[in-house]
Order: sequence, then structure tokens, then C-alpha cells
Amino acid sequence: MLPTRRFLQGLLALACLTTLAGAQAQDSTETALARVTRTKTLRIGAVAGAVPYFNKDLISQKWDGFGPEFAESLARKFGAHVEYVETTWGNAVLDLQSNKIDVMFGMAPTPARREVVGFTDTLFDNTYTVVCKKGLQPKTWAQLNTAETKVAVDIGSSHDQLATRVLTQANVSRLENSGAATMALQAGRADCQILVVLLAEPLLLKRPDVGQMSIPTPVETAPVSIGIRKEADPSFQKAINGWIAEERSKGEVKGVILRNMEKLVGVKPSAFPPEVKF
Repeated sequence: MLPTRRFLQGLLALACLTTLAGAQAQDSTETALARVTRTKTLRIGAVAGAVPYFNKDLISQKWDGFGPEFAESLARKFGAHVEYVETTWGNAVLDLQSNKIDVMFGMAPTPARREVVGFTDTLFDNTYTVVCKKGLQPKTWAQLNTAETKVAVDIGSSHDQLATRVLTQANVSRLENSGAATMALQAGRADCQILVVLLAEPLLLKRPDVGQMSIPTPVETAPVSIGIRKEADPSFQKAINGWIAEERSKGEVKGVILRNMEKLVGVKPSAFPPEVKF
């Protein structure tokens, strides 16, 4: 009797291992599109406090901002519902790689990131600005590209990359974060700070004493895309690109941005200069 029981237990354990192995094989080979279609769930990376991209109401636990509004629209295209997976900007790449999330909104397609994750077409363009001390309002980037001009940026950011490319002669201070760069401007240690317009407008609304904003020519923009897992099968990427084209053609991408900028940070649509196109 005992040998028979042990034999049956062995068969059960083998069956469990086989089932687990099959599930793991499916996880490793199933494409993102197939998983979303099968589960009717679109997993979105969400960053708490990253206004206006993401904002989580602590009482209702509801997410809003650019990312969630775009996510709900994209999920409808797939006939799915949205599942929010809390992450950070720093961990989002790892979460895509490890298949914890399907998409990450608000991600810049830098060369380093392109090595490890996939990207969709550009969702919108974020225009670069300079916030300068009172009395300094440069019309061109060339006007800032002098050894006498002190420019503050947050190290490793797209602001830093732009300064490296176009302000080769300027005195560029690379600081820990954008807040530190703003403090340098306020303290007179910098003449200007480079910021994309979606960060510059809220800053000046809250702290108008910091300086004044300019958009130097030629106008420089930072493409904002959607991060996805790298796959040999391009079907998920193509489906999202189709959604992006539809939303942009309807003007809905711009609408989402303007609605959330006003709702979450109080920046009215009329505050954006005509050079800003999104």
C-alpha cells in the first residue's frame, strides 16, 4: 500500500512540475499582444506623484494624469481594462524587461534605453525652454553658447543631453536634480535653467520670481514615446502605433495634455506659446 501511495504522490508531483514548466514556457514565449488579448488586461506602469504624467488620489486610490488617460483609451482599443502597476521612472525599464508591465507612458527613447526595451512612434513632442534670470531672454541657442553664460541642468537628463549637444561653449553646471538646478538659478549661481515646457510652465506658475521663460530658436523638442517590451513579433508595437496615429489625427493627444495641465497643475491652454505644438 505504501509503495502505491508513494508512486501516486510522485505522479502528482511530476504533473505539478509539468504544469508549472508549461506555464513558464507560455510566459516566456507569449507575445504582449497575445497576453493582452487573452487576459483582457493592459498592465500600465504608474509613478506616484509624477504630476502631470501620473497622480494617485490617496483617498480614492484613483489614478489620473496623461498616462492614465492615454492608458484607458489604449485599453479600449484592445477591448481590455487597465491594471496599474506602481513603479518608478528608474525601475520602469526593468519592469518592462521582466514582463511586469506591458506599456510605460512618458518614456523618452534614449539610445541607452533602446538597447534594452522597445519603443512606439512618438506620442508627442515636449518643447525645450530656458528659464532665465530677469532681464535675460535669449532668442537663440547661439546667444547662450558663450563661456560667460552659466546654465544649470539636472545631470543625465534630456536637458543635460541638449546642453551637451548645443551649448558646447557655455558654462554648464550639472546638478543632482531639476530642483537643485532651479535653486542655483534662484541663488544667482546660474543665469538659466533648461527645462521642457511641461515642467517650466508649472514651475513659473508656482514661483514666478524664479525668472522668465524663453523658447530659443531653432526650436528643440524631446520626443515622448511609449516604452514596451522588446519582442521579435512587432504586432503589439504596430497596434499601438495605429492608436497613436488615430489619436493624433483627432487632436486628442494635445487635448489630453492641455486638460491635465489645467486640472492637475493649473496651467491654462492659453499659457503655452505658439511655438509649442505637442
